[in-house]
Amino acid sequence: MPTGTPSATTSAAPSCAAGDAGSDAAADVRELRRFNRFYTNLIGALDYGRHLYTPFTLTEARVLYEVANHPRVDAADLRTSLSLDAGYLSRLLGRFEDRELITRGKSEQDPRRQRITLTEGGREAAGLLEERSQDAAGSLLEQLPAADRARLVDSMRTIRALLGKGAEQGAEDRAPEVGLRTSGPGDLGWMVERNAALYAAEYGFDLRYEALVARIVAEYAEQFDPRWDRTWIAELGGERVGAVMCVRDGRPGVARLRLLLVEPGARGHGVGRQLVDSCVEFARDAGYDEMALWTNSVLGAARSIYQRAGFELVAESAHHSFGQDLVGQDWRLAL
Repeated sequence: MPTGTPSATTSAAPSCAAGDAGSDAAADVRELRRFNRFYTNLIGALDYGRHLYTPFTLTEARVLYEVANHPRVDAADLRTSLSLDAGYLSRLLGRFEDRELITRGKSEQDPRRQRITLTEGGREAAGLLEERSQDAAGSLLEQLPAADRARLVDSMRTIRALLGKGAEQGAEDRAPEVGLRTSGPGDLGWMVERNAALYAAEYGFDLRYEALVARIVAEYAEQFDPRWDRTWIAELGGERVGAVMCVRDGRPGVARLRLLLVEPGARGHGVGRQLVDSCVEFARDAGYDEMALWTNSVLGAARSIYQRAGFELVAESAHHSFGQDLVGQDWRLAL
């Protein structure tokens, strides 16, 4: 690229390009606003309660969803995650309290913070809202063939990634962002390779673990159904750094989380949390009632991620596998 002060002759080119870019930018803005109007109308955002036949506005529904789907929620968490004004949120929570949907008390971690808990009536209201939201979303998606549904979901995930956290920062100031995508050619083989290598290096697992992972991946590929099964690949700086699977468990209404993997160099970036959250969100949207997983007690970081997502330990037993003495654990999450 040339450096230094441009001549009068060359300076005209950037001016022309800037004019074109400005024109393109205006068209992009119009398209974004057109999409926003379309989607707002599609989901009934301007009259959310009537759209779903519930007494809640869109913001009230979002608050109920957050409280219902996280084990511990403080008012400060809601302000941050939903970008709500503190006064508005306080009034909204006050109305919920008057309707006996929630209770408010001091947080165990910080007495200055306000812990929000659903009452029995609140859980019923959140459950009804979730059921009708699922039905409404399902009615939209069932009109599409499986391939188009997959394209639509991937596109929505791309929109969230591009317009989400950090969008206000300049690209030069932005730390590498974690990106999630569904699996493509070569990804399943990579999962087998990296699981085998990492578990051998970190926990001393032998070839039998690689054989197990290969069987799991082969079964997934042979029986794949996009309505019920999904694999996510996490990328950081354009490189694969993690993966997880959601598969049918074999029992009606039960999904299974399998093969959560985060490369050592990517740990601390929230990769595991995002993978598990995406897995749970997909299972919930697909209509599963419960998600199960099996792990070993030595995987402390993974267990912390599962607990944060709301999974509960339901059983554990000692076993000798992959050349090691281990304690296997079964975890469950009601969806």
